[in-house]
Amino acid sequence: MTAFRLFWADEGGLPADDRGVAYGDGLFETIRMAGQKGVLLSRHLERMVRDAQRLGINVTRKDLANVCLEATQRFGERFGEEGWILKLVLTRGSGGRGYRPDPGMEPHLLVAGSPLPPMPDNSGVVVDFSKVPLSVNPLLAGIKSLNRMEQVLAAAELGPSLFEVVMADRDGNLVEGTRANLLLRQGGSWVTPPASSLAVAGVLRQWVLERLRQRGEPVVERPVTVEDVLGPDCQGLFLMNSVLGIVPVRTIAGHDLPVDTGLATIFNPLETLE
Repeated sequence: MTAFRLFWADEGGLPADDRGVAYGDGLFETIRMAGQKGVLLSRHLERMVRDAQRLGINVTRKDLANVCLEATQRFGERFGEEGWILKLVLTRGSGGRGYRPDPGMEPHLLVAGSPLPPMPDNSGVVVDFSKVPLSVNPLLAGIKSLNRMEQVLAAAELGPSLFEVVMADRDGNLVEGTRANLLLRQGGSWVTPPASSLAVAGVLRQWVLERLRQRGEPVVERPVTVEDVLGPDCQGLFLMNSVLGIVPVRTIAGHDLPVDTGLATIFNPLETLE
């Protein structure tokens, strides 16, 4: 017996008194699938279990894996081998007076399947700096929680010709995009903002950093400034997302950047299917 109550999005979704609906009290995972296998699936499940524990929501990896298997049987044939998206939304459940939850609540797990979105151009995308500042509570750093209002406001800045916007913290350091982590090539090293500064610590981000270090390439985790990106030492800026892969940035805020598509060869979704 699972430790949560299971809901399917195509059967009506969560009840109206769910705390995820009322307060954003929960977290989610978005997993790229091909048929009945998922890209970096084990890492997605491990992150959900780990971050749920940080929020005081108990769930096991085994139970999540069983639900994923059921979801692939439900959605795999519908969307086919060309790819689809599996979304898991885990909430604390229903109950509690106001913000305060009742003890011993039964979590809710909402499962949805959808078509794979269009993939970006490998020759590079156009991005801009967001006007929306990003604040990260240290207690919630890295968790893919349901509280994403800053990203929602920033995403409203996107248009037909703008693929992404990059958000900065209150000190002006570049943190991440609305849906992607950042990786900068500078002076022969790879530079990325530290995990403690991130609203979402992506599973692809961690996988790529591990892979680069295994190859003996220097990787530095430190704050990234606008000057780092626009300065003469920038050798390339990349967006990382386990659905979209590794995407080079061709232009940011009207400034052309060097484009190197070689990094994309490190990440082949078909090689990480589980």
